[in-house]
Amino acid sequence: MTTRDSAPIGSPCWADLWTSDVEGSRKFYGELFGWEAQEPSPEFGGYFMFTRNGVPTAGGMGDMGDMPANNLWKVYLATDDIAKTVETAEANGAQVISPAMPVADLGIQATLNDPTGAHHGAWQPGTFLGFTVLNEHGFPSWFELHTRDHAAAVAFYRTVYRWDTNTLGDSDEFRYTTMRDPEGKGDLAGIMDARAFLPDAVPAQWSIYWEVDQTDATVAMVKALGGSVVMDPQDTPFGRLATVLDPAGAQFKLRTSNS
Repeated sequence: MTTRDSAPIGSPCWADLWTSDVEGSRKFYGELFGWEAQEPSPEFGGYFMFTRNGVPTAGGMGDMGDMPANNLWKVYLATDDIAKTVETAEANGAQVISPAMPVADLGIQATLNDPTGAHHGAWQPGTFLGFTVLNEHGFPSWFELHTRDHAAAVAFYRTVYRWDTNTLGDSDEFRYTTMRDPEGKGDLAGIMDARAFLPDAVPAQWSIYWEVDQTDATVAMVKALGGSVVMDPQDTPFGRLATVLDPAGAQFKLRTSNS
């Protein structure tokens, strides 16, 4: 288990689910991960928090007015100056979807598409810091961008979010770059060259891996709860991984870390 008081600048600091089935999602993730779904907040358009053992794990919300939910998990990256981040992102080819907007005293958020098309959020924390627990059952374990333009993505996140990067592989078979923890405690996120396997109809996208005690048992539970499997559990150098869909169609990943 990893605990922290704040997320390093540029690193994934929060995730939320835009779901077409709010009640179904609240029940599904509660049974799957042992999350408790807090009451929706009318002040924030029905946004609600998932917690585990009293610790925030993720956010969620349903349709927003005339905009139907697209059943997508969104990853937020931490910034200490969101106005500069948005300005720099736009200057480096990003599309600003929602400009910087205060969320009460919790922080300031913006949403963007990076130059390769991957949707993500930026978060400048106020009283809400985001994830404070990682790498424990039901909490985040890893974050990963799949893109068809690896070089452009790496350049963007280095410039806009000040990533210090490390190249794990640079061949057509495996091209992968990570964000180094500025405190020297390993890596915090990855960018994969996905040209070989990302379907044409699927845009570049950020993924979140949730840590689970047993990947196979959790996949079985996903199916029992009405979800489906995209990638069966498989052993990798980074743990036992699987990709699944919740009953509404939102994709996420599971990871049991190597001991």
